[in-house]
Amino acid sequence: MNIQGPDYRYHTLVVTVENKSGVLARVASLFARRAFNIESLAVAPTDDEMFSRITVVVDLESAPLDQIVKQLDKLVNVVEIRELHPGHAVERELMLVTVSAEPDRRDEIVEHLDRAGGKVLSVGTDRMMLSLVGLPARVDEFEDLLRPYGIVELQRTGRVALATLDDGDGRAGNRSSTPEPDQQANQDQQAHIQTSQDQQARRIQWPTSTTSPTSTVRRLPTGRLRSWGTAPRGTPTP
Repeated sequence: MNIQGPDYRYHTLVVTVENKSGVLARVASLFARRAFNIESLAVAPTDDEMFSRITVVVDLESAPLDQIVKQLDKLVNVVEIRELHPGHAVERELMLVTVSAEPDRRDEIVEHLDRAGGKVLSVGTDRMMLSLVGLPARVDEFEDLLRPYGIVELQRTGRVALATLDDGDGRAGNRSSTPEPDQQANQDQQAHIQTSQDQQARRIQWPTSTTSPTSTVRRLPTGRLRSWGTAPRGTPTP
């Protein structure tokens, strides 16, 4: 499963939705009706019990990204849509796997597991249950490595992701840059002019909170939020 290939075929969307019954079913049925291909999907409540976070990897061969975003935005319970770009996001996936493990091969399996950074969860007479958390590509490689031993049962969560913390977002980094007074005044004036023009053209009230440099959040006329990634596309995952 080559998610982050050079063609950047797969995109990761993070969708914040109201934590109500049936919301996930409506999102999934939307993808089914429109024939949008889901490569992976993970969902769980956020730190706010009113909302849940859906991380979905979409295949752009099935539909353009703009079309997918527009269709998601039509759902009433969708609060925020954000695209996470490779190189500007931290992605992880969890795999639980039960593998055939005769006593004379267990040391070999454990050696592979230690190199990958996984853990042994349970050991039976002729089987072992293992877990691994890592980049999806690393999980793919470890799964392929286990196949010759005989995979009895396997479960993967699908990827989860968060935007990286850059020095400019106010949450990470120790550097601070304060403009000179004249430069600051000029920047404030330019910002005021630009904001006035934007509000007059779109009649949209822009939020005053600081956002990450990897995304821009604006409030739509409907009162919902939309996040658009601004990092360059096609950047491979480090």
